[in-house]
Amino acid sequence: MSNFPKTERNEVRRVAKNSKYDRQTIYEILDENFVCHVGFSIGEQPFIIPTLYARIDDSIVIHGSHISRMLKNLSKGINVCITVTMVDGIVLARSAFHHSMNYRSVVAFGTGELVENEDERLHALYAISENILKDRWNDCREPNDKELNVTSVLKIKIEEASAKIREGDPIDDAKDYDLSYWAGVLPIETNFDKPIPDAKLDEGIKLPDYLKKY
Repeated sequence: MSNFPKTERNEVRRVAKNSKYDRQTIYEILDENFVCHVGFSIGEQPFIIPTLYARIDDSIVIHGSHISRMLKNLSKGINVCITVTMVDGIVLARSAFHHSMNYRSVVAFGTGELVENEDERLHALYAISENILKDRWNDCREPNDKELNVTSVLKIKIEEASAKIREGDPIDDAKDYDLSYWAGVLPIETNFDKPIPDAKLDEGIKLPDYLKKY
């Protein structure tokens, strides 16, 4: 995969050594998440909205109500900034100033386009569902016409993007390494707990295999 060009918008300026511009790294981070934050401005008022998403090739797809302020405005082709962050650990240094986080993040820029084609809309909704929980789409009722009529799907072509990754030990001032404070990393992991059945679930319906692995 090629790199995204470094531009005025996507260039990482603070701790530039932690930046990545290759599509493989950026797409791996995007594919490991399912919640993003969408930033845009209407007039002079900025908005940042969390939403579910999926990546399809070089685009990010999102969905929501057809009367959603975000989707109505993004479909007009205004500039969009999408961010995704994974926090992997709390970095504890010997000094409070050098405390940090180990993380992987992506900032992507583009413009939105309303998905009108019915097959493409269904494929985008399928991709979002599968990005959240693989194999669930085939184990539930698909959206009907009424539901699809009140749902908008937006595709944001990734025009520019960068990743920023911090990993490893704390970095203290040389003189602070002799201080008698514990230093290191407190790892953070996201785990799934045992599925809880709906109170109205028929007793004869067993837990699906795709959920058992979680």
